[in-house]
Amino acid sequence: MKKGEKLVSEKLYGELAIETNRLERFENRTQVRRYEVEFTCPEFTCICPRSGFPDFATIHIRYVPDRWCVELKSLKLYINGFRQEKVFHEDVTNRILDDLVELLDPHFIEVVGDFNVRGNIKTVVKAQHQKPVPT
Repeated sequence: MKKGEKLVSEKLYGELAIETNRLERFENRTQVRRYEVEFTCPEFTCICPRSGFPDFATIHIRYVPDRWCVELKSLKLYINGFRQEKVFHEDVTNRILDDLVELLDPHFIEVVGDFNVRGNIKTVVKAQHQKPVPT
């Protein structure tokens, strides 16, 4: 093999980054007030577990941080990690919510999976979590 050539079977740096990624957080430096953070992930893909066809969606994430905020590059890689996964719309939306609740423990969070039309049906899945109000 010549210098600079790559084997076809070698993984690309993006594939490796997605495989080794873990969601990360950083401390919310503005805890004196509640504020809302919104992300839109318009290039979400996963695979239908019944047909094997790709599903495309826009994932909307909206949350009110408490002590932690999600680090954006880790979120991007996490979202891209679903592209080869066989998973139902409802499951993936709720899994993203569960993973972010576990990571951030926010005051409030909503994840919306807005899936493209497939087979003449459009699916939108909304999942929310709200921290109980202290008594």
